[in-house]
Amino acid sequence: MSESVYDAAGGDEAFQALAAATNDRCLAEPELNHAFSHDNLNPGHVQRLGWYWAEVFGGPARFTESCGGQSPMLRVHAHDVPEDWKQRFLDCFLAAIDDAELPADPRLRDVLHDYMAWAVNDVMAYKEPAAVVRSDLGVPRWSWEGLVSDGR
Repeated sequence: MSESVYDAAGGDEAFQALAAATNDRCLAEPELNHAFSHDNLNPGHVQRLGWYWAEVFGGPARFTESCGGQSPMLRVHAHDVPEDWKQRFLDCFLAAIDDAELPADPRLRDVLHDYMAWAVNDVMAYKEPAAVVRSDLGVPRWSWEGLVSDGR
C-alpha cells in the first residue's frame, strides 16, 4: 500500500480531531483528568499532540520543528507515571478514534492500536523519577507494517 497511514486517516484534520477527542476522553477519565487539564497552562498542547501523531504516521514534521522531537515529549510525560495509566490512556485513545470519526478501515484501526500500545510502553520505560531521557531522540515513525524507526 503506497498511501501513508497519515493520508488514509485523513491527514492533518483527522489527527487534530483525534488529538482533541483523546484529550476530551482523558479529561473525562477520573484517574487521568488532572494530567490533561493543563491546556490552560500549556496552550496549544492539543494542536501539538495532533502534529505529533501526524508526524508519526507520515505527515509533516511540524512537531519536530516546533518542539524538538521525542526527547522533550518524553521528559514532559514519562516520569512518575502510575502503571494503570497505560491501559487507561490506551482505552481513551481507542475510543477517541470513533469520536474523531476516523475511517472505519480495520487495517487503519489495527495500526493505530498497535502504535499506541507500543507508545504507552515507550513512555512507561521512563516512568521512574530517576530515568534519564536521551536528548537526541527523534519522533518514532510508523507505516502499515508497524514500527519503521523508534527515533533512536
